[in-house]
Amino acid sequence: MSTAMTRFLAPRYVVPFIGATASLGLAYHYSTQSFIRNETGKTFTGGDEWIDLTLKKAEQLNHNTKHLVFDLKDKDDLSGLVVASMLMTKFVTPKGNNVIRPYTPVSDVNQKGDIEFVIKKYDEGKMSSHIHDLKEGDTLSFKGPFVKWKWEPNQFKSIALIGGGSGITPLYQLLHAITSNPEDNTKVQLFYGNLSPDDILIKDRLDEIAKNNKDQVRVTYFVNDKKGKDFDGVEGFITKDFLQKNLDKPSPDTKIFVCGPPGLYDAISGNKKSPSDQGEVTGALADLGYTKEHVFKF
Repeated sequence: MSTAMTRFLAPRYVVPFIGATASLGLAYHYSTQSFIRNETGKTFTGGDEWIDLTLKKAEQLNHNTKHLVFDLKDKDDLSGLVVASMLMTKFVTPKGNNVIRPYTPVSDVNQKGDIEFVIKKYDEGKMSSHIHDLKEGDTLSFKGPFVKWKWEPNQFKSIALIGGGSGITPLYQLLHAITSNPEDNTKVQLFYGNLSPDDILIKDRLDEIAKNNKDQVRVTYFVNDKKGKDFDGVEGFITKDFLQKNLDKPSPDTKIFVCGPPGLYDAISGNKKSPSDQGEVTGALADLGYTKEHVFKF
């Protein structure tokens, strides 16, 4: 057998003779291993596997909403999500039943090491109640990502985001992605409704984006009741008259994205028929001439 073949078959723990060729070989081996270890991975790749993530931090934002941070599989991992996409969550009840619900993160898709959610607790919400009961160090199962709308920079000249309550999360994902990209010149209007000023989720983030992007972004808040507070917004609902005065006319150059509770869909756009069927546009947007080509329902 040749000397070259003997070296090739030698086990790794055998140290070859010290020479220029051997030194270069060892240097290449270890630099390659280092490169592989440091290459950024993705925790979620779209497979059918449920992945348990550990809750790193839980912060109470208001009377019924928490900001939760979960560790990804590796500190150098990206989540694997794109804009706009979400994850499914799962837990098993004491009776052995699976409870599965979708949630959209509020962290940047390029954030490494962890993933963030803002989740409102509903009185009859099995998953939201379970998540609010989690303690730091507990785990929750996730699967995904599931792409809802694949955003491309400058896809439209302008978009309108119409949301209510916890429906802000996919709309925020779009808003954050657009304003984080200097090459994306899309004009954005956000009309966001809640019960009271205290119920407005991630208002600090929304206000910061609006402040830093005055020529590109306009945010209008709506509340059912100001509760006697000094409030920079509209007391009342998002009405057809308001939309008529503030939306761009139906056009291939503009798109409207809607997300919120059933009542908001009923009034503004109509509900989806199913996850894969947007259904026809009804409500205020239909009255104003918008069709399914102009409207996307999360």
